[in-house]
Amino acid sequence: MTRTGPVGREAELRLLDEVLAGRGTDGPRVVDLTGAAGIGKSRLLTELCLRARSRGMGVLRGRATEYERHTPYGLFTDAFADLDPDLLRPGTGPASTLATAASPVLRGIGEGALRGGAAGDGDTGHGSGHGQGQGGRRDGFGGGGAGPREGGAGRAGGEAAAPYTDRFAVHRATARLLAALSRTGSGLLIALDDLHWADPASLELLDHLVRHPPHAPVLIAVARRDRQTSASLAAALTRGVDTGAVLRLGLGPLPERDCVERLAPGLRPARAARLYAASGGNPLYFLTLLQQDGTGARSPLGGLGSLLLDELTPLTPAQRRTVEAVAVLGDHATPELLAELAPGPAGELDATLRALALRDLTRPGPAGSWTLRHPVLRTVVHENADHRSRILMHRTAAEALARSGAPAPVRAHHVEQALTGWDPAGAAVLLEAAALASATAPASSAHWLAAVLRVLPEGPRYAGQRLALMLDRARALSVCGELQAGRDLLAEVIDTVPPHDDSGLRPAAVTLCASLERHLGRYARAEALLRRELSRSPAPPPSDLLALGIELGSSAPHSTPYPTVRADVLRARELARRLGDGAAEADALALMALGEAYEGGLDAAARYADRADALLETLSDRDLALRGESRARLSAASFYLERYGEAERHADRGLALARRVGPPHILSHLLQCKANVLMSTCRLHPALELVEEAETIARGIGSPDLLALALANKAQVLLASLPPGHPESLAVAEEAAAVAGPRTSWWASLAWCVLGFAALFAGKPERARTAMLRAARPDLSGLQPSMRPLFLEALVTATVAGGDLGSADGWAALATADAQRLGLPTQRASALRSTAQLLAARGRTAEAAEAYARAAGEAARSGATLWEAQSLLLGASLAADGPAEAMWHRGRGLAESGGAHLLTGFADLIRPTAPAPSPPPPPLPGLTPREREISALVAEGLTTAAIAARLHLSPRTVDTHLSHIYRKTGVTTRSALAALTARATPAP
Repeated sequence: MTRTGPVGREAELRLLDEVLAGRGTDGPRVVDLTGAAGIGKSRLLTELCLRARSRGMGVLRGRATEYERHTPYGLFTDAFADLDPDLLRPGTGPASTLATAASPVLRGIGEGALRGGAAGDGDTGHGSGHGQGQGGRRDGFGGGGAGPREGGAGRAGGEAAAPYTDRFAVHRATARLLAALSRTGSGLLIALDDLHWADPASLELLDHLVRHPPHAPVLIAVARRDRQTSASLAAALTRGVDTGAVLRLGLGPLPERDCVERLAPGLRPARAARLYAASGGNPLYFLTLLQQDGTGARSPLGGLGSLLLDELTPLTPAQRRTVEAVAVLGDHATPELLAELAPGPAGELDATLRALALRDLTRPGPAGSWTLRHPVLRTVVHENADHRSRILMHRTAAEALARSGAPAPVRAHHVEQALTGWDPAGAAVLLEAAALASATAPASSAHWLAAVLRVLPEGPRYAGQRLALMLDRARALSVCGELQAGRDLLAEVIDTVPPHDDSGLRPAAVTLCASLERHLGRYARAEALLRRELSRSPAPPPSDLLALGIELGSSAPHSTPYPTVRADVLRARELARRLGDGAAEADALALMALGEAYEGGLDAAARYADRADALLETLSDRDLALRGESRARLSAASFYLERYGEAERHADRGLALARRVGPPHILSHLLQCKANVLMSTCRLHPALELVEEAETIARGIGSPDLLALALANKAQVLLASLPPGHPESLAVAEEAAAVAGPRTSWWASLAWCVLGFAALFAGKPERARTAMLRAARPDLSGLQPSMRPLFLEALVTATVAGGDLGSADGWAALATADAQRLGLPTQRASALRSTAQLLAARGRTAEAAEAYARAAGEAARSGATLWEAQSLLLGASLAADGPAEAMWHRGRGLAESGGAHLLTGFADLIRPTAPAPSPPPPPLPGLTPREREISALVAEGLTTAAIAARLHLSPRTVDTHLSHIYRKTGVTTRSALAALTARATPAP
């Protein structure tokens, strides 16, 4: 019999065939199917899977379920249940690669994810029988059945193994596993259904895969209800649509002809028209109305829930009880468990299941399991079951799963549903599940802790336990990005615990609350909270004073000038020394190193950094595991000291810790620290990978300041790595500034500075000047003192481009004075480039070229290869032929080897010995005659005002023409434009 595709979806199927032809490498890598319940998303997803298999692709299919949305990685657990375990056994060739790739995924998601039984396809099934779940495999990898359900109860959530402690490592390992699987055949499709019900850990993993698709023929397809999708995932998918990485298919109502003629052929026209009008073209509604009665006499009103409940009316008590048991058990609906939840005489269950299947209420799934026809039917049945009966079923399910050895996260759903009051045994299961999920699925951990808190009795007996659980839940919320919710919970703890409490809860809550306030950008609140706690009477114990003092120092240099907290941090260091707490002393020294490095106290910063490094080397692994933030601070301090090798070493050691134990905001800091080193030393491809990972983490955490910083660093790397004129770096920089908003913190200032650089290279010098002045503030206090020459260079460039050489002189003089005071080679190089621009603008090209050459030498001294290459190429555009050629070749070679396409593009524009073209191109191709005329006058050394007077134009019109010229040519300075014009104009 010939198989037919989904009814009325021919246009969508043509698009899907085109995507399959690309196999996730050419064209979209993600297919996003959206629409209302019952509209046919699952049916279309099933057809996509069938067509993928026919092309030789492997297929993994998972489905989220409404009542298990807090089981960590449940969506991917279901998908990976399709894997053939033989593929993952160690061996040689592909098997060895797969086993290696799968190992961290197995640890992070749970080894049971590749062994437990999963739900059947369970799609809408409005075609002719394709919705029936099959007992065999659903993937294209071969092998036997889907895996037996162990102990008669089944396992869908993972074994009770030690959790993998870095959920971000799970994300990367999953991408590697999918890539390895794709290479065992002709590509891989991973199809994920009912995404709107997915657990937070699965959504976070999917978000990572959408942002960072595997470098392999892997196609991801998702089906979801648009209005019920989380905002963060919807935003990620929408960004993918904008870039062409995601194909979105919004499914609307079926045409009447398709709905009637293909779903119910032979139906009387009058009845067909009535049913179609009532269904609104929704195939699930239409079929439900069709099955409601055989006469069509009743008006099909009251909504889908009423229609589905009508299907249950004719059932016997045993059939109704069995349907409710299937709804309660979900993916665990095996005959063994059904017999416990819906007991009856021997043989009755089999007869009941057959009768329900004939009514198309239940359908067989893999390994003898059963499922309801559609998730909407499960919701209706579950919500309308007798309340007491439903609680008893969940309690029975939890007990049966426990006897079969199912881990706590699998049992937690049923335990929670069965809780009607305080139950120590049930609470113990939820707390165990929360502990297991704390690192890899913190949102689930926070949910289960909240479930325990809801039933924990009030009163003094449980007061200490309640406060400890609230503190634990706040930690979990902070890790999964719910910073505000965590902060609010901690405020309640702080208000409840009396100042004289000696349990340690209060200072721990204050310290964490201040940290969350800091990451929410509310630095003044954090400092006030800490100072209030430090000044209370009786004073906190010394160890708590130490933790509070170090957190107080953490507000600098973000919003509080380091000199205002210098004394506090020094006191914390002295206290650490008196207590013999080397780990705390290392934390204090790292703070001191960063604070002094930021302010330009470089000698002191170097001493503190060396001492902190030495102390860290003496710590135990346990103490080191908590020192990720200190490593980030040391890496940043070393970067500002231009000790790039040390900065990278600190970042690498910190990353090794943070990837294992977190928390994620520290991981994001460390990724950005290393990315800054890689960018300055011109290793741009790996730098881009790091900043993209840091951005993903920052978005998940929900910290505006951290996201602004991550986007600013990403914009910097994109600016250097993309060719001249590419718009992406400016777009990312604009987003960074928008996220930073009106705040005046250190990171917000950096975001505005980066916007200034990006605007310069986009040919918008006025926008650049405005952004830099916004970052600097009137007294320049917004510019980091130890990097001020670099930031002032952008102001000089923008001001020279505007023709205001007098103001540019002032900025350049200040940059030179700062560079001399700092004595840092990279900052001296920046000040020299500012001087060179002014010399070139005044026609002193030979002196300008010499200044650029000296700048290149300074940058080379510190190992700042990117700045060396830039200085060489700017000098080559002005130098005499012999030196120009040498500078050009070295500068372009450095840029090309590091992936700096911005500089290689500029180098190709100013190539000193380009072969003579035939026929010769017009001078400065792409420019209008007026733009070429203005370029020629710039080459003569005229200012904007002089050009305006010569051409009888307004200065604003000249600036507009110049911005167009900069954008078209890829240059950003008048001197570079003058050199380019001279080389492009034939000699008389």
